Amino acid sequence: MPSTPESTYAFLLDTYETEILKIVGIWSAFPDSAMDFRPSPKSRTVLEQFEHQVQSEGRWMTAMLGIDTGDPNPAAKTKQGYIEKYRADATRRLEILRTKPDPWWREPASFFDVPRSRAWIFTRRVTHSAHHRGQLIVYLRLLGIPVPSVYGPTADTGGKVIYQL
Repeated sequence: MPSTPESTYAFLLDTYETEILKIVGIWSAFPDSAMDFRPSPKSRTVLEQFEHQVQSEGRWMTAMLGIDTGDPNPAAKTKQGYIEKYRADATRRLEILRTKPDPWWREPASFFDVPRSRAWIFTRRVTHSAHHRGQLIVYLRLLGIPVPSVYGPTADTGGKVIYQL
């Protein structure tokens, strides 16, 4: 549900809401058989990328923004376990963030060892997640798996926006 237009920062939450859908959509495109795929020795496997996303986002939100949804790890370390855990935690974070007034977003918080506004930290979190989603899109290409829409049509969607293939 989009934020109310009264909030100066509603656009950030509307962006996060769609980013959650995009992350889940890309994760869902991988077959279970691809979870151990690693494109190079220094790269994470698909499953390790999922794990990094849930842990990293959980840590950032808790430590930097004070939005704690509990242990970020799923009960089952499987594709479906990570998808369900990420979706549930991110949706809960979104609900909490929608209650924050404009002054909260402008207040400084610690971004590692540097003070930044919460809006800046949140924006950086969204871009960090997009970066990892982009890595996984490359994995899909390397595996020959069709890529669903993210921001619009892909070479695999025939000029249409299709979020799940």
